Amino acid sequence: MGTNAEIKIKSLQKALEVLNCFSSKPTLGVTEISEQLGLYKSNVHNILSTFQAMNYLEKDEESDKYKLGMGIFTLSRALGDTFAITKIAMPYMQELANITNTRVYLAIPHNNEVVYLEAMYPAESTHLMRSMLGERADMHCTGLGKAMLANMSQKKIASYLERDLTAYTDQTITDKDAFYKELLLIKQRGYAVDDMEHEFGIKCVALPIFDKSRNLYAAISISGSYPQFTEDQIRRWAILIKKYVDKIEQRL
Repeated sequence: MGTNAEIKIKSLQKALEVLNCFSSKPTLGVTEISEQLGLYKSNVHNILSTFQAMNYLEKDEESDKYKLGMGIFTLSRALGDTFAITKIAMPYMQELANITNTRVYLAIPHNNEVVYLEAMYPAESTHLMRSMLGERADMHCTGLGKAMLANMSQKKIASYLERDLTAYTDQTITDKDAFYKELLLIKQRGYAVDDMEHEFGIKCVALPIFDKSRNLYAAISISGSYPQFTEDQIRRWAILIKKYVDKIEQRL
């Protein structure tokens, strides 16, 4: 998981493994978790009850199942606040969303995945906003991921290409040679395009963000329905996004 730290408290590990089960399914019962982890139901019940008492889980008395509580939300917001780029980028993201009438996403790379930090919507669509903090996606099928991966070292690119490239739509690039050529193109022109590769009907344009030492830090993208994203429009938007990337990088 990106660390060489040794697990010294096995009971804590077990409790967190129970909590991690909720990352793949929003509501779970004692029996489901017990079968998934191979733990006694009594142990699972005690762990869940403790998390409930600490407000990290909530229990639906009718279904007798648990879901994540506000304690987790508070921690997730605190995590988001540790990334200075979020507060720096948000005003620029909102401007970009208003100008392009698209959604704007900010993400960082982590363990071969895209991890979303924030999303902004056009002013007239803010009622549709939802938190993206912590949501993940594969790199090879997203504009954000491709923009970041193209600017990583050859060693990291080679490591990523050791895995199978999962197809999410008919447009997803799954051939490794073709994908490597795509990364070279992205590196050359400075921006990535998600051509309905992650979700049918949705396209996006993404650019990398670098810190003051020119190390890859994050990526930003605009995303919307495919009719908006003609080739000419994509090029114009890439130029526009670069102006906002420059503003963000100046403040990092």
